[in-house]
Amino acid sequence: MKASGTLREYKVVGRCLPTPKCHTPPLYRMRIFAPNHIVAKSRFWYFVSQLKKMKKSSGEIVYCGQVFKKFPLRVKNFSIWLRYDSQSGTHSMRCHPVLLRHGARHLEEIAVSKCCRLAVKQLHDSKIKFPLPHRVLRRQHKPRFTTKRPNTFF
Repeated sequence: MKASGTLREYKVVGRCLPTPKCHTPPLYRMRIFAPNHIVAKSRFWYFVSQLKKMKKSSGEIVYCGQVFKKFPLRVKNFSIWLRYDSQSGTHSMRCHPVLLRHGARHLEEIAVSKCCRLAVKQLHDSKIKFPLPHRVLRRQHKPRFTTKRPNTFF
């Protein structure tokens, strides 16, 4: 699967087709991360065929929908656990630059009170402000002809 851009979260629900033996087959729900709904359905059949005796020709997808975040503008803190092997043995650690080279074992959203890094804690202020030193006028607010040069430093 080639992911062009960002991956989206999909909830896919499927089941076997009803037969005279089983009138109401059980539903199987999966949380799939894919670039679009077509790839999400395809990945659903790939994983279901590995887990159950079920394939696309003998089944149907009941529901496929994108899952949206409840609070998309809320800032969240995450804690990442990873394990890696080095020359001296196996090591476990939390949130470190080596995460880029090694897979994450566990990912969890943590509360503000449980954050321990000062670099993260200083951003938890509700009245935090950032300077905007280089403000460029957008095209719709620019005058077409003017006698002054644009000033971007305020």
